[in-house]
Amino acid sequence: MRKQAAVRQSDVLDVLHGHAKPMTAYAILDQMKLDEPDLAAPTIYRALAALTDQGRAHKLESIKAFVPCRCNHDAAVPVLAICGDCGTVEEHDGTRLLPELSAISSQSSFHATRHIVEIHGRCDGCSI
Repeated sequence: MRKQAAVRQSDVLDVLHGHAKPMTAYAILDQMKLDEPDLAAPTIYRALAALTDQGRAHKLESIKAFVPCRCNHDAAVPVLAICGDCGTVEEHDGTRLLPELSAISSQSSFHATRHIVEIHGRCDGCSI
């Protein structure tokens, strides 16, 4: 029996919340296949697309992985700090950046529908 989309999204979000580091769609699939061996990749990709559209998860474009949203971003800008050594991701509220980002995009008549800022570096734990 197929699960409803909302239930599937909740399952995917539970997997993301259960891991401290970003996960690829296939890592999520592998985790979920432990309980549902017949699960296929398109199911995971559909759930992830819905979760990112809803703002409940973020896609880290630079590393093709996903993290759950840990902040409230109603008209805000998530700033995701990604440690290149240990892989942890910290989420920050970049709402103050929104006017600047809007000004930059409007210079080229571009109308942004979503803002996400990724910063790569090393966390305090790896910098020691």
